[in-house]
Amino acid sequence: MRSTFMGLETSKRGLYTQQSGLYTTGHNISNANTIGYSRQRVNMQATLGYPGAGLNAPMTQGHIGTGVEAGSIQRIRDQFVDRQFRQENTKLGYWAAKTEAMGQMEDVLNEPSEYGLKQAFNDFYKSMQDISTGSENASARKVALERAAHLADSFNYINSQLKEVQGNLKNELRVETDAINSILRQIAEINEQIQKVEPNGYLPNDLYDARDNLIDQLSEYVPIEISYTKSGGNALGIAEGSVVIKLKGTDSTLVEGNKVAQLQAQGKKVDADGNIIGGASALTDDLTEFQAFTGFGVSDLVNVKDAKNLQPNQFGAKAIDVAQLKSAGGKMISLAHSYGYQDGTNTVPKGEYPSTLQDISKLAKAFVSAFNQIHKEGYQLNSNTKGEDFFAIDAEGKVTVKITDPSQIAASTAPGEEGNGKLAIILSNLQTTSLSNGKEIDLGNGTKVTLTFTKDLDDLEGATTQSFYQGLIGKIGVNAREAENSTVSSATNQLSISNRRASVSSVSLDEEMTNMIMFQQAYNASARMVTVVDETLDKIINGMGRVGI
Repeated sequence: MRSTFMGLETSKRGLYTQQSGLYTTGHNISNANTIGYSRQRVNMQATLGYPGAGLNAPMTQGHIGTGVEAGSIQRIRDQFVDRQFRQENTKLGYWAAKTEAMGQMEDVLNEPSEYGLKQAFNDFYKSMQDISTGSENASARKVALERAAHLADSFNYINSQLKEVQGNLKNELRVETDAINSILRQIAEINEQIQKVEPNGYLPNDLYDARDNLIDQLSEYVPIEISYTKSGGNALGIAEGSVVIKLKGTDSTLVEGNKVAQLQAQGKKVDADGNIIGGASALTDDLTEFQAFTGFGVSDLVNVKDAKNLQPNQFGAKAIDVAQLKSAGGKMISLAHSYGYQDGTNTVPKGEYPSTLQDISKLAKAFVSAFNQIHKEGYQLNSNTKGEDFFAIDAEGKVTVKITDPSQIAASTAPGEEGNGKLAIILSNLQTTSLSNGKEIDLGNGTKVTLTFTKDLDDLEGATTQSFYQGLIGKIGVNAREAENSTVSSATNQLSISNRRASVSSVSLDEEMTNMIMFQQAYNASARMVTVVDETLDKIINGMGRVGI
């Protein structure tokens, strides 16, 4: 036979369960504006009915319910949408970083403008034309020398600024690697906390949210694959467990339980000729030293408490080559592609900045070499002295004007002819002259100059200085527009997925207010039921007469 007080117990369970619903609703409302918070719900379930199964179970007219209980408090999350978001976030990280790097490159080149290298070339060639019409004009010669200095400064400015941005990219690679390591340690620490809570039968929903936020951040930097390891003990079936994170496309595990691996950005030195030499080592903090990025050194998995104390020699256990991450995206590989890298096969650095610096150097060397070769065939003002090198360029690519006196400009094709400016015309025509090894330049006096270039890098392969530079600017512009368009596309896709995720997981104040009223009314009804049972018992105990009196 059921207990007389059974109704009180049933109502009490209703009070406690509806109260849990109210508390959870309040928690949701409090975190309505918390970034990354997932709304939570109470999974209510009916308690076992009376009587239970058994040979000695009492005979009753029916199976009577005993109330309700809060089975668990679960967050609302769609892991499939999470995976989509992280994949798109990795793509966005790649293209956004490339857009930034290409934008800085365009800012340095500053084309088209009246201050760029193209205008400096035009001004210098025009000054040589002015000399050709009045080679004895001291003012025209002085202007030409000034324009030559400006052209040299333009080359040097571009070269130095590109290298400065490249150095900043190197620093960013180091800084972002530290950021990745910090995120990995935080994830491992949360894993450790989750492993302590779940075996007791609880769902640490807020810890799950904190961990997912960190995983979202990590996905921007590198492509990742995640899986879960269930906790033991009395963990619920819907408990997520600790996360295992691997770098996509590799066998490198970054986080497993409370153990974590740390990354080290590595590169190889490059000699004066631009060749990659030596073995991989950590990127140094010397931003003027270029090291072709080779990938990451990865430490063994260590306890999260020991992760901050790793020594440099502990990153040699494994290595992740750039080629392994090349097609997977992420901010880090994008920075490497801009900064300069070796993917395991190339002997000279690949990448946007090494390529552009090489092209600028190639243009400068070809122009200086061709101009000097022709200039040395002419004669200085009112002199039988032949011309000398007009420009000089050192191993670092720095261009300087070698002559200091305007009268040293060799504008004449014949000695002692003050008004002969024929060579100046030929020099100015270099703007539209293809520069290739073996190219013959007719000086018009029965003499021809055959252009010779000591290195393949100095040869523009038949292009003019003008067309070569325009081609370079065009290529950079195309790459920059591609990066911008891809960034917009990825950002749009990411926003769409983010909105879809928000529709599942975010807090709706309208819905929570409805739930609050619903739980409040259910709580009041359960409280009223307690009163009804109390009045019933009072009638039985105090209102019925006592026998025998």
